[in-house]
Amino acid sequence: MDIKRAKEEIKNAISAYLLKDEYGEYVIPSVRQRPIFLIGAPGIGKTQIMEQIAKECGLGIVSYTITHHTRQSAIGLPFISKHVYGEKEYSVTEYTMSEIVASVYDKIEKTGLKEGILFVDEINCVSETLAPAMLQFLQYKSFGNHQIPEGWIIVTAGNPPEYNKSVREFDVVTMDRVKKIEVQPEFSVWKEYAYKSNIHGAVISYLIAKPSYFYQMEMTVDGMLFSTPRGWEDLSNMLYAYEKQEKEADWEVVVQYIQYPKIAKDFANYLELYHKYRTDYRMDEVLEGTIDERVKKKLNHASFDERLSIVSLLLAKLTEQFRQTYRREGETEVLFKCLKRYKSNLEFGEDAVSCLEEVKEKMIETLEYKKKAELLNREEKYSFSRTIQKLESYIMVLKTENLYDKEEGFEKVRSLFAKEKEIYEKLEEASGKMLEYAFDFMEIMFGTSQEMVAFVTELNANYYSAQFLQEYSCERYYQYNKNVLFEEREQNLLKRIERL
Repeated sequence: MDIKRAKEEIKNAISAYLLKDEYGEYVIPSVRQRPIFLIGAPGIGKTQIMEQIAKECGLGIVSYTITHHTRQSAIGLPFISKHVYGEKEYSVTEYTMSEIVASVYDKIEKTGLKEGILFVDEINCVSETLAPAMLQFLQYKSFGNHQIPEGWIIVTAGNPPEYNKSVREFDVVTMDRVKKIEVQPEFSVWKEYAYKSNIHGAVISYLIAKPSYFYQMEMTVDGMLFSTPRGWEDLSNMLYAYEKQEKEADWEVVVQYIQYPKIAKDFANYLELYHKYRTDYRMDEVLEGTIDERVKKKLNHASFDERLSIVSLLLAKLTEQFRQTYRREGETEVLFKCLKRYKSNLEFGEDAVSCLEEVKEKMIETLEYKKKAELLNREEKYSFSRTIQKLESYIMVLKTENLYDKEEGFEKVRSLFAKEKEIYEKLEEASGKMLEYAFDFMEIMFGTSQEMVAFVTELNANYYSAQFLQEYSCERYYQYNKNVLFEEREQNLLKRIERL
């Protein structure tokens, strides 16, 4: 299955494992909660989805790569203790707590989250001496004499043997104790993630044109050649950093991440053209409603690949606008909730300023809790911080204008919020105009050709454009989208007929 479906399956399993009955006991006892064994090629995002799942489910997470451990660190070090049996004292070997089990307890103490995920990577690459401990771990959820705390779910991951010489094939006894999920790389699924995660436009557009290069793994006389989702994402981050420093990423930079020279060279050439097209075709002007005659002439003589690259550039610009609109909408909604809490506080509070300060302190408290529990991604942290800064500015206005009266203070804050809402509405309106100008450009330059199909298809796949189009009514989008869906159904029907 693809990584998206695997993520869904893991979340479903976690939900089932953490389900409790009316007595507060887990419906599926811990001993019957099979550890999840996620197996798939390297670099497809197995570790990353576990971090996402933990945040989305509000769970703690402890991650370990088991190949970094010896038998001693996994099950603990031996020590001699005294025990009395049958009125006679004996020296007995015991073990200190496993480093891994101790880390789970440390995480509980640090975050306050009593339920979580213990993620153990490269589980099928353990050494000969550690293999028995792994079987005990998978069967009894313990290392040595120390149990994994109840409420902590075990998820393991590994690579198939063709990708790692150190892989040990699990026997039937072991495999019959795990919930096995096989994962395959799938570009269409990764593309959804790429749009949402702001992967560089050049990477997305290149892989749309050449999806077979998304994931490649080949053994040659010169060693393993590969391109992976992890490599593309890390390259994307570096491309953004280079652009901010006004540096150029050439083939020698690309091949550091995409370690398949043929693909790296091809992408480096494409990247050079991508930057050239961005300058030549003036997408900023297009999205302001201006189409230069020179752009028309140039595009009329362009190759199909070049034309698709222009569509991608247009989509990249729109995506950034939609992303800003989405963020502003979210922040406006949070501010509105703060305003409602503020109004509620005024009913029992002393004055307008102290009531708003109470709202701000509650936001800070929530932020600190979520940070401590490691439940926030970077964007969510920024969103909290921006909201708190906005509340601080409102408090400063109330103090400066000496508006301690509850009614006057509330009216002032409400007027300040109205300005924030107005900014969002103007941003939404600007985004709508950009989309309409984009359709103007697409119709003038491409009509109803394959380029228009690609444009509408990517609007559907893009998380931020999909969110925007749920609120904004664009007649041309609906019309072209209907045509695209009709063509897809027709093609699927023809394929089914051919198979008869």
